[in-house]
Order: sequence, then structure tokens, then C-alpha cells
Amino acid sequence: MARLSNLPNFHKKVLMASTLLVGAALLWPTPQEFSVQRIPVALDLETLIPDLNDSVPQADIYEEPAPILNHVIQEGDTLSKLFEMAGIDQKTMYKVLEADLEVLALDTLLPGNTIQFWDDEAGNLAKMELYFNPAHQVVFTRFDDGTFGVEDINIEGIWQNRIIGGEINGSFYLSAKAAGLSAAEIAKVENLLKTKLNFARELRAGDTFSVLMNDQFIEGVSTGNTNVEGVEIHTGRRNISAFQFSDGNYYDEKGQSLAPAFQRIPLNKNYRLSSRFNPKRKHPITGRVRPHNGADFATPVGTPVVAPGDGVVTLVANHAFAGKYVVIEHDNKVKTRYLHLSRFKVRKGQRVKRGQLIALSGNTGASTGPHLHYEFHVNGRPIDPMKANITEAKTLPKQKLSEFQSIVRSRKMMMELG
Repeated sequence: MARLSNLPNFHKKVLMASTLLVGAALLWPTPQEFSVQRIPVALDLETLIPDLNDSVPQADIYEEPAPILNHVIQEGDTLSKLFEMAGIDQKTMYKVLEADLEVLALDTLLPGNTIQFWDDEAGNLAKMELYFNPAHQVVFTRFDDGTFGVEDINIEGIWQNRIIGGEINGSFYLSAKAAGLSAAEIAKVENLLKTKLNFARELRAGDTFSVLMNDQFIEGVSTGNTNVEGVEIHTGRRNISAFQFSDGNYYDEKGQSLAPAFQRIPLNKNYRLSSRFNPKRKHPITGRVRPHNGADFATPVGTPVVAPGDGVVTLVANHAFAGKYVVIEHDNKVKTRYLHLSRFKVRKGQRVKRGQLIALSGNTGASTGPHLHYEFHVNGRPIDPMKANITEAKTLPKQKLSEFQSIVRSRKMMMELG
């Protein structure tokens, strides 16, 4: 630094200029070109990205094929005609009828009901469905051996109360009809109280009535199934009432039955029980469950068969496997069936009383010998007729009377509010 300070001023200026030139040269940018474009790189996407179809399981979405026939029953339709429309042979029809022996549904089809057929890849009938209403369907399904199984589907749904009431103006029928009761509901009310009241002679203008109904709905749609839970009629002189108990039967406010008690079996004499009710009975050859939905009595051909309780005959028919048979609807949620008969003694729509002759036993249909097959259904489901909880007394026992009276108080309050 001392030597630099002793240099003449001219040399000092030359040295500083040289230093600046060297520094500028070092910092001056070299002529390079920069590309803003991406450089393409070959990528094996199939290797880098896994096959989603293999690694992520896809849910199987099954859509049932459309039926080969979807038909609304019309007046004049026959079973043979329906199978012919679906292109299904008569031999298959008889196999379906054999399965129908368990439920006897095919004879109950009415105009407005729907029947559907599905076939398999070979053109055989795979499934057949009967649609009666939103609460009741029957499905027949083909097994590998060509026979059919049957499922009787009854949906409970939601039951809602409906209160109908008013004054008598003219006849009870016209007054109740104007208030909102159907002809069938009016007939049931009149039948319930027929032993207590003469509707034609005792009712006067100004008398009042109230009926508590219970209606069934499936997803907000009425099924048409209704039930009378309580009836009250107030005349100028007395009050008449009927209330249904949990056993399905009707009693007045004091617990007195409004109908004769049911008898256990529909025969006037005791006969040997040849085959018992068995919902889990297996077929001896196939091993599949084929329920025996009734009790068989070893009766000779021509044995009198009687109604075990009051009711209405809803079916008198001849089935390929059930033979001649009768169905009775009773007023206590009970339906009874009588199969393999030889002769009918009633007609469809006829009202019968307990003990009335309805038929003669026989050996018709797919029967292995003379006998009476008797079925007892409650709310659409078969139960053992030999163990059914039937009312055999005319008055409710004391242990059930308090329960019944509690039900009556509750329903009377509802009917008064209505």
C-alpha cells in the first residue's frame, strides 16, 4: 500500500482503469440461449398407473330382465289362456298348479290383479308372480328339477284409524253410505249387530251411529284391506255396541260374545287325525320343505262337513290338486278351507252359520285316500287348527275382561272425538 501511495498520479489512474476493465469483463454475460419449451420425456403410463379395473372391485349391478308377459287380469281370462299368451306349455302349468296347492292363489285372481311371467335362457318358465295389491303378492319360482316352489308374501304395512259417524236419515244403509262406509263395511256392521238390533224396525230419524275403522296402507297407498274395530249405535231407548278384542272376536261392552263360539273341527263326530299341521314338512324325495298347512281327518267319502263358525262363503272351486274345495271368511279375522270334497252344499257369496252343512268329504284332486283337509288361517297366515286360540265360551273370562274393558274405554274416547 506504501508503494501504491508513492506512485505518480498518472500511474494510479491507469491501474484503476485496468482493474475496472477486468472486473467488467468477468461479469459480462456470455452469449447463451435459454428455451422456455418443456423437454419431452417418454413415460410408461401403464407401468406407473395401476389398472383401476383390477385394483378397485366394481359392484355387480343386477337388473332383472323384463317379464315375457305382464298382464292385467280381464273378465273372461282363464289360466290356460294366460299360459298360452306367455308361450308356456300346459305341462308347466300343471307343475305350477301343484305348487299352488299350498296357497290356492290362482283361483282367487280377479279383474284388475296382475300376473307376470319370466323365462330363462332355455325358454322355460323361471318365475311367475301374482300381484293382488301392495300388501299381497304370490311368487312361484322354478327349481332345477322343473318343479316349482311358492312364496305367499303378506306385508303388514301401516294401519290407520278412520272414524265414520252421523245421524240416521232414512235407512241405516243409506245413512252410513253417505257418511263414508262402503257397502261391504256396512254389511259387516249389520251382521255384527244382527242379534242385538233390527235395523229395519228399531232405528228412527235422529238416532246416531259411530264406527271405528282400521285401514291398511303400504308406502302411503291404500291396499283396500279394512277392519271394523268398534261400533256404537244410540237409539232413543238404548245403546248397542260391538268391539273387537285381540282374539279377533267381537263382544259388547260387558264382554258378551256377539256370535256363537267357534267349534274346534268342522265335523259333527270325532275322526282320526291322519296327518297333522306341519309348516316344516319335507318332501320325501326332493328333501325340500313343502308345508302341510292343515289337519287331515280320515273321513269316509260323503261325511258331512259343517261350518265351525258364522261367515261368508268366498270360494267354491275345483282345483287340479286340491280337488273340490270351499273357503269361508269369518268375522274374526279367520279364514277356513276345506279340500278334497265330493259335493258342495253351499254357493259363493252365501252366509253360513256355525254348524251349517257346507259340503261332503271326498277323495278328489291329488288325494291318496278319502279324507278331509282342513285349514285355519288368521290374518292371511295358516296356523294349526288343533291349537288355534278360538273362542269357545260366550263370555270373556275374568283375567281377560279387564284388558278388554281398557280397550273399549280407549276406542269409545276416539269415537266420541270423531
